[in-house]
Amino acid sequence: MPARKIVEIDRAKCDGCGLCTTACAEGALEIDGEGKAVLVREIFCDGLGACLDVCPRDALKVVERESEEYDPQAAYRHVLKTRGCDAASRVHGLGDRTDHAVPAGCPGSLAREISSAPESGAGPSGPQPSCLSQWPIQLHLVSPLAPYFQGSDLLVAADCTAFARGDFHQELLKGKKLVIACPKLDETAGYVEKLAELIRRNDLRSITVAIMTVPCCSGLERLVRQAVELSGRPLAVSKVVVGLDG
Repeated sequence: MPARKIVEIDRAKCDGCGLCTTACAEGALEIDGEGKAVLVREIFCDGLGACLDVCPRDALKVVERESEEYDPQAAYRHVLKTRGCDAASRVHGLGDRTDHAVPAGCPGSLAREISSAPESGAGPSGPQPSCLSQWPIQLHLVSPLAPYFQGSDLLVAADCTAFARGDFHQELLKGKKLVIACPKLDETAGYVEKLAELIRRNDLRSITVAIMTVPCCSGLERLVRQAVELSGRPLAVSKVVVGLDG
């Protein structure tokens, strides 16, 4: 049985509020007879951890251990039966289905066209200057020891934010150093520790995390906040959420 990421519940901390059960689009969590959150079936848990963000007791975490693989088809059937078609359409990783006339798959992967405002109201024409002031920027490649991080304002941005927001350079990046990552597609093992080391060594003035509105992107904010806590530095985290229309 392969090792994979899956949600783990600390029953001593859980107060049975049930917020995690509604946050989990795959229906992997429920409240048991003792008033504690439990995994309904491990194959319903996709391991992305959307439930972590709503738990008021910090009773949930994502661990890596041996488990059956996440089964989006099984999760779809489970949610369809227990919550109905609309909820089932939001099950992560489902892909196309032919047996039910509902949209399906990860909410962040649904195909859609985004309307743009008329260009007549746009800003000055011609090339716009880049505000990128260092390289590399991908978190796997960044060195916490790079001298340009010292005393800087740090922007930790989800990969897609720069493409979705037209004024990314001027409004988010200007005057900051940049690190980019994708909490869904990257191999994130070691990300928290590397960010914590970067924060600990460089006396940062501020840290901002920019994420997309799609559910899986919230994992990046969680990684940043864990890194700040691990670093031991009293640094507030500012969050910017970018819509699909910018």
